[in-house]
Amino acid sequence: MATRLEINKTYKLFINGQFPRTESGRYEKVLNAKGDFLANACLGSRKDLRNAVEAARKAQLGWGKRPAFNISQIVYRLAEMFEARKTEFVNILESQGKSASQAKAEIENSIDLLVYYAGWADKYQQVFSSVNPVSGNFFNFSVYEPTGVVVSMANETASFFELLKIIIPIIIGGNTTVVVLDTNFAPSAISFAEVIATSDFPSGVINIITAKTEELIDHASKHMDVNAFAGVGLNKTQIELTEANAFNNVKRVKNYSVQDLNEEPNPYLILDFQEVKTTWHPIDEPIAGANSY
Repeated sequence: MATRLEINKTYKLFINGQFPRTESGRYEKVLNAKGDFLANACLGSRKDLRNAVEAARKAQLGWGKRPAFNISQIVYRLAEMFEARKTEFVNILESQGKSASQAKAEIENSIDLLVYYAGWADKYQQVFSSVNPVSGNFFNFSVYEPTGVVVSMANETASFFELLKIIIPIIIGGNTTVVVLDTNFAPSAISFAEVIATSDFPSGVINIITAKTEELIDHASKHMDVNAFAGVGLNKTQIELTEANAFNNVKRVKNYSVQDLNEEPNPYLILDFQEVKTTWHPIDEPIAGANSY
């Protein structure tokens, strides 16, 4: 009997709900903890990034207008599906050097994170919005609205699940995102994309590109159709670059250290990528002599 040839997986990109290969045709080998070949991962390009931003922009129009409770349901459904594939993700992390206990804790914390923010989706507006005290015959309300398209980028040492702590608050607030992270994390990131693709998430809300940070960080932070930039674990030079590039179209920039993400999740992370809208509403003058109740 002929020896069977094993099919080596190539982890592709995740753009607009589909899994295209990079237009550049480039890929890198992903190794396991022992240094042995594990899989191939597409090495994303600037063109891939532009395609992902375009998909995120189209998706944001609908996602930002969805009822908050529906967003909560969609994120909770993602947690359910993630839970069903927990063993698979634990095995992926173990193959890349995590101990069994570390891998199990990381996956369970990620699932709990989804449930936590699913609970906040229809509550943060009530908690943080306000009726402002004014002197006059009108009401003044402040409410939160999504910023738009957010690029989420991690350096080569920050894992996908560390980046997930930023991604979920971004989308809970009605934003869409393009996630850029190192090819070494393709097994966990693109496997998670497979969960997203079969969940209730509309195409384009979350897009994932495996690439080299140094190749895309300048283009991502300059892109004129990107409204905000979230960096995780970037060095001082990279942070200065993103902040300087943000002046091109007045992007909001937030850079987080990996240590920041070790803290307990909190709803204030949702506000990091929200805009405050203030509305004035007149109060009708009572008609003279009319009865009031």
